[in-house]
Amino acid sequence: MEIKASDVAKLRQMTGSGMMDCKNALVEANGDFDRAQEIIREKGKLVASKRADRETKEGAVIAKISADAAKGILVCLGCETDFVSKTEEFQALAKKVADAALANLPADTEALLNLKVDGATIAELISQQTGKTGEKHQVACYDKLEGALLTCYNHMNGKVSSLVAFSKALLADAAKYIAMQTAAMSPVSVSKDDCPKEVQERELRIGREQAKLDGKPEAMIEKIAQGKLSRFFKDSTLLAQDFINDSKITVEAYLKSVDKDVTVTSFKRFSLND
Repeated sequence: MEIKASDVAKLRQMTGSGMMDCKNALVEANGDFDRAQEIIREKGKLVASKRADRETKEGAVIAKISADAAKGILVCLGCETDFVSKTEEFQALAKKVADAALANLPADTEALLNLKVDGATIAELISQQTGKTGEKHQVACYDKLEGALLTCYNHMNGKVSSLVAFSKALLADAAKYIAMQTAAMSPVSVSKDDCPKEVQERELRIGREQAKLDGKPEAMIEKIAQGKLSRFFKDSTLLAQDFINDSKITVEAYLKSVDKDVTVTSFKRFSLND
């Protein structure tokens, strides 16, 4: 049957797929719009299955907080190439995923994918976008936080974001500096007190092995390893790090200079470059 240009345009508006994909789907469906939409969705699933083993090293990372700054989310919609990540459609989908996450605060990534937006689940929208671009798309990261006050930072390149929770409200600029610090310096934890035990054991093991390779006396090895762990805490835990705006003080000292009663309670960070 003859497929009218107006029908192709209508299907394109309904699905956001390319003109040729829409025309081919209408031809296969004999002009049935419902069936044509199914064909386009099926194509997306087929492309996704074929590229399931591909890595998504590019994409868009977005952190957002609620109007009352009491809750926030951090998501990454991943894709294969920088070219696709910069397209308007991809960026719009990433924003849609982030908005849905903030509005609903799903429990995990699976729950996020099952959220419905514009009559389709997030998973279906991602599959549809996969069909359009021919690249693997996936939610590469999803985290959420709640607290007395949250702030977020999104780097201008769209590749790294952070989300930080504080024990109480503080000046917006001060909160933003800490979020920027978190994004730039990639701390492993807020302080040594909440540094994961497995991370501490790994650093001690590395310290012992280095001391042995350096030929240090057996009696000194554990002391040297503990010293290296202390240095690791200084470099890699947020409150102990040198403040990026003034390396003469720590992040904790900076916060105390703003408000002696405020501290960071938790944070989330994700980078496509790590």
